[in-house]
Amino acid sequence: MATQALKRAELHRMVTAEHTCPYGLKALDLLKREGFEVDDHLLRNREEIDAFKARHHVDTTPQVFVDGRRIGGYDDLISFLGGTPKDKNTVSYTPVIALFSIAALMALAASWAAFGAALTVQAAEWFIAMAMCLLALQKLKDVEGFSTMFLNYDLLAQRWVRYATLYPFAEALAGLLMIAGIWMWLSIPLALFIGGIGAISVFKAVYIDKKELKCACVGGDSNVPLGFVSLTENLMMVGMAIWMVVKLAA
Repeated sequence: MATQALKRAELHRMVTAEHTCPYGLKALDLLKREGFEVDDHLLRNREEIDAFKARHHVDTTPQVFVDGRRIGGYDDLISFLGGTPKDKNTVSYTPVIALFSIAALMALAASWAAFGAALTVQAAEWFIAMAMCLLALQKLKDVEGFSTMFLNYDLLAQRWVRYATLYPFAEALAGLLMIAGIWMWLSIPLALFIGGIGAISVFKAVYIDKKELKCACVGGDSNVPLGFVSLTENLMMVGMAIWMVVKLAA
């Protein structure tokens, strides 16, 4: 890459008694990893920061200079080095992948601790129950934000608005009861109810009405599109409830 030949860079970043700019640290780390020798200039107080901004006609720090030319801030540095800055509005399945991966690992670890074996039927049951709890946790971080997004497509919530607020609590309760293996008389119908209505609502919104909406399954700040993920979450709850009924009947 052509920029790799430019081995010296100048970085101006804010480091005061009250605040160390995280993007300044990121810029410093990125420059070093790319092989640059960095002249690291620390802006220690408000007077130095304001004077630097006025001198270079910029509104923010950090600022990077390479070969005497101002590159800009952290995102500009990423672009200069041939990368693509992260767009907060970009669709991402990373939160969902991370959540289900952690749920799976927790279930396997719990199974190993309880039975001395990771791959058990109980591990599969715990995976679904723990995933429900983690999904509920994401919603409970911002119940108001979740409920607003949920109202875009859930059929019951659109008729009874309070249901959008109650949903994450119900999901968490069902998951916890399934992990504990108690009060099946409550956890089974609860999972069937919220999972069934959720699945129907998502299917109608996405596959019948063809709406392009964001999924509220991992919280109100999610950039995951409504569709497969949310449908899987709801069918997972329904499937778990049916499985528990079969177990009880056996």
